[in-house]
Amino acid sequence: MADFSKTAIALGSFDGLHKGHKSVIACALSLKERGFVPVILLFDSHPLLTLTGKAPGEILGRELKEEMLKSTGINIEYISFKEIKDYTPEEFFNKIIVERFGGGALCCGSNYRFGKNGSGTVETLRSLCSEKGLLLEVCPDVMQGGEIISSTRIREALAAGNIKQANEMLGYSFRYRFTVVHGSERGRRMGFPTANQNFDEGFIIPRPGVYASFALVDGKPLPAVTSIGCRPTFGGEEVRSETHIPGCTRDLYGEMLEIRLIDRIRDEKAFSGESELAAQIKADIGRALIILENEGKENV
Repeated sequence: MADFSKTAIALGSFDGLHKGHKSVIACALSLKERGFVPVILLFDSHPLLTLTGKAPGEILGRELKEEMLKSTGINIEYISFKEIKDYTPEEFFNKIIVERFGGGALCCGSNYRFGKNGSGTVETLRSLCSEKGLLLEVCPDVMQGGEIISSTRIREALAAGNIKQANEMLGYSFRYRFTVVHGSERGRRMGFPTANQNFDEGFIIPRPGVYASFALVDGKPLPAVTSIGCRPTFGGEEVRSETHIPGCTRDLYGEMLEIRLIDRIRDEKAFSGESELAAQIKADIGRALIILENEGKENV
């Protein structure tokens, strides 16, 4: 563990790293100029998984989250929610923030809650900081469409297939990175080979359909078209991601491939057979390339 002599701690859930979360992180980073070491506290698992046995769909995988956080320069520290779930707000403040992580300054959003059953509020935190001489920065709410940006709103947008709205709230394109697995190779036979990926358990799955996307191959974002669904034309049942990358001939089997969704093209539907499906895929590719050329570059 790092030597925490004087830290600026970013507090929150940080389950999607959306624009609201980023404002709290930016606050902690800004305090580096005042001699504080910026730190973000993350739970080892979603609190609801411990409390109810079921967590909301994961918006951003742990590996990608850590990469994004490390790129900002903030120090990442994990704490066990099981360990602290019964702490009173005062116990959490004293044992975790002050004693374990040497908090000298705290940054949080206006709706931050802590302690058993979320009994501690920002006002509780303000009082505790005043008693101990800690600096507290409460970040203004970040809005989109007249409402506060939240992970709940992002999940709702993804479930509705409104990927552009989700991306606007996230401040980056919704993305996932899973292993490329073997499929039926129907796409290859039709002239449109796909990189097939299964979603990890607990990861949120956007509304089934066809999306304009980018696939990161050797670190380079390549224009692509991604179908999410169960392949109704062929009686499939398991939902997965299938991405065609025009012009890419590289063998991607077994690799961790990152897909970034930019816009939704259409719903998933059943076709009469491979011929009709191939014609639709060709049209989907053409539309995806236009979208990515006009809108995708700034959202990669």
